Amino acid sequence: MAQKFGLGRGLESLFNENQNQSESLKILRLSEIEPNKNQPRKNFDDKALAELADSIKQHGLLQPIVVRPTNSLNYQIVAGERRWRASKLAGLESVPVIIKEMTDDECRTLALIENLQREDLNPVEEALGYKQLMEKNSLTQEKVAEVVGKSRSAVANSVRILNLPDDILDLLKNGKISFGHARAMLSIEDKALLKEAVELSLKGASVREIEKLAAAKPKKASEHKSTPTYYKEVQIALTKALGRKIKITKGEKKSTLEIEFYSDSELTDLAKLLGR
Repeated sequence: MAQKFGLGRGLESLFNENQNQSESLKILRLSEIEPNKNQPRKNFDDKALAELADSIKQHGLLQPIVVRPTNSLNYQIVAGERRWRASKLAGLESVPVIIKEMTDDECRTLALIENLQREDLNPVEEALGYKQLMEKNSLTQEKVAEVVGKSRSAVANSVRILNLPDDILDLLKNGKISFGHARAMLSIEDKALLKEAVELSLKGASVREIEKLAAAKPKKASEHKSTPTYYKEVQIALTKALGRKIKITKGEKKSTLEIEFYSDSELTDLAKLLGR
């Protein structure tokens, strides 16, 4: 795990090479470079690409594209597909690159980190990126947060969004609703109320209005009794201590404690922590 986690520092080193080691630059024809089919970014905004292409026409490509050799004697993009696309739009025939020897796992991980650090993915792509880093590299939320320079809570809140239905994720991905609206909908279990929340969001309701709607959600029979203050305090304390969403449900004869986790490695960490 430690070796894979070190890719975060590898990315920083890579950027330093881009800036300070011009002797490592090579020039390749665009026809020699092919995109990575496992690229985490799936959507490229046409307007933004056109703006970048205009900038490249005026100033050239200021940041090299990172590539790796392939079996077909061409080169595959590791980081910089957006720049590659914009360079084609700008009419360039060749571009500066840095060539790196990388395994498939290293390529996938570096591409994920590069995209996540640039903060221009849509919220769904970002959440999927964090999830992939955790699952493919056996990283905890804490370590993913450290690699990409985000807080653990930001990573956790992002990944939780993936629990929403696909139709709502599509709205979020296409910018029809905001991340705040989507996050407020996470606590709504009633389908009719969730549909109402979506409709209100599309009509321009504020995040606060959706939060109020979620707070007024219909309660199940087992939820009609209010949770004792002591249980609420313990729930808050555990959430803060463990850095995860905690839910305590008080029952007549038995009560339950629910702890969220997002990967096998996180479950292992929780087991060790609770075992102590």
